[in-house]
Amino acid sequence: MLPHFWLKTLGITAFITVFFVAYFRLLNFPLFPVTVMPLTEVDRWIPFTPVALVLYVSLWLYVPLAPVLLPDKRELYALGWEAGGVALLGLGVFLFWPTVIPAIEIDWSRHAGFEFLKAVDASGNACPSLHVAFAVFTAVRIDSSLREIAASLRVHAVNWLWCLGIVYSTLAIKQHVAVDVLAGAALGVAGGAWHWARWLSAKSPRPVHTGS
Repeated sequence: MLPHFWLKTLGITAFITVFFVAYFRLLNFPLFPVTVMPLTEVDRWIPFTPVALVLYVSLWLYVPLAPVLLPDKRELYALGWEAGGVALLGLGVFLFWPTVIPAIEIDWSRHAGFEFLKAVDASGNACPSLHVAFAVFTAVRIDSSLREIAASLRVHAVNWLWCLGIVYSTLAIKQHVAVDVLAGAALGVAGGAWHWARWLSAKSPRPVHTGS
């Protein structure tokens, strides 16, 4: 965290603030008819698991790790552009195709934390799940940083298990349905692919020109 401390601190804060202003604007004032997302067998297989809320909320500890692990300012700016691209694509879908998950017969007031979550973050802006998109994108970016420092396989495993736990939690607390999760994962992979394309380009050998 120490290299470029203020850039990271202010940048993360500004990004989250701007994102949520746009997110809640689209959530509360959709411009087009709202589509109800379909349930699948996956949604029926995964039971409501209140304790998974801990994993769901942990996204806000997980995502900042991606910029925190970067010592290079150029990579920080690149990460910002990539994350911004993920956010803009997701918000663009919400703008033109607002979605919501089906009503679920659960008394949220009986489960600590859920009544507040449902009041603040209603089950709209459903597809793609940006919770999943940013979890997957962050996993790719952290994995890249771990490779740079030759981290152990155990550390890599913790990174991906944390990501998978967050993805699972979106289904387990019934905040999203499986279609939302698949779309969100695809969006996160797209953001990560942009990074890997740059990384491979930087690592590829440059042609050697010799004088004649």
